Amino acid sequence: MAAAVIVTAACGNAEQPAAPAAPSVEVLTLQPRPMAVSSELPGRIEPVRVAEVRARVAGIVLKRNFKEGSDVKAGDALFQIDPAPLQAALSRAEGELARAEAALADADAVVRRYAPLVEIEAVSRQDFDAAQATLKSAQAARRSAAAEVKTARLNLEYATVRAPISGRIGRALVTEGALVGQGEATPMATIQQLDPVYVDFKQPVADVLRMREALEQGRLQQAPEGGVPIVATIEGTDKKREGRLLFSDISVDRGTGQVSLRGQLPNADSLLLPGMYVRVHVTHAIDPAAMLVPQRAVRRNPDGKAQLLVVGKGDVAETRQVRTGPMQGAEWQILEGVKPGERIVVGGDASPGQKVTIAPAAPARQAAGQAGQGGQGGQAGHEREAAPSNSPPAERG
Repeated sequence: MAAAVIVTAACGNAEQPAAPAAPSVEVLTLQPRPMAVSSELPGRIEPVRVAEVRARVAGIVLKRNFKEGSDVKAGDALFQIDPAPLQAALSRAEGELARAEAALADADAVVRRYAPLVEIEAVSRQDFDAAQATLKSAQAARRSAAAEVKTARLNLEYATVRAPISGRIGRALVTEGALVGQGEATPMATIQQLDPVYVDFKQPVADVLRMREALEQGRLQQAPEGGVPIVATIEGTDKKREGRLLFSDISVDRGTGQVSLRGQLPNADSLLLPGMYVRVHVTHAIDPAAMLVPQRAVRRNPDGKAQLLVVGKGDVAETRQVRTGPMQGAEWQILEGVKPGERIVVGGDASPGQKVTIAPAAPARQAAGQAGQGGQGGQAGHEREAAPSNSPPAERG
């Protein structure tokens, strides 16, 4: 009977559950690093130059010499207006000029003939003065006739409507046979210069002042051509175009408190078209000691406040309430609540107050933790701890 009791007690001791193992978590050690403080703003594409092609003389359009939507160069012939009436006007002006030159020659001859005769009183002073007045009138008439000839020649040249600038021409606003320029400068087409292009957008005054201060202190680098670098992304696509900021307006919108800015973007492939909606990524300043954590490390309490799970002394997890700043890529900037060198839980399942073990970080998680750091101008400052687990291997029963 005693032996049976001993055997039963031995079996009871063997069936007691083992103590639960500490949960394994992945952590990163916070290290400050430079971070570009930037924002995305809506913008519109505008051409660098816009020129309306208009008829400068009246007439019937005989021919269109361009293909709609094509690129043209300054000086290319676009339309031909009937030159016949203008040629006739030129011939008439040249005839009036010849008549004025003949009258001038006759008046000049009379004055030269009267000049020695008036000295010997062979011609009266009154006749000589009248001859001089006639000469001056003939000279004026000749200048007027010459001006009429020049105007007629210009009008004849204007019969060939040429491109005022280089760029891409839109649709023709008139067709062959149309009467243009009758009492007004009829618009015939529009040319827009699309390489480069402008992007217009608005930015809060505080961001503009922060950008200006960063430039003055040398914490924000300018583009090689001058101006702050910007990146425009076409809405609804992943197509990007890098450019530079040209200037900001000199006044602030009283209703919105924003300042109008203009950037310039290269557009050799004509990807960007006037009126296109884009998202403009603008860097305001460089924070030299930003604290960044992956997005998955930030938790929210029932009140919606941000929290981090921090591994403190003795490898015990504790909750830390923090204040977040702007999000950069896949990372949150932490403004308050943590210090450099603290270990932040980024993976694994642990509760506050639990003792944890540090697990090696998986390569995929390391890459995810560094996502969004590209283009920020700083080196990666987050280091993951990969200490081996302290728990002994499970014994086989």
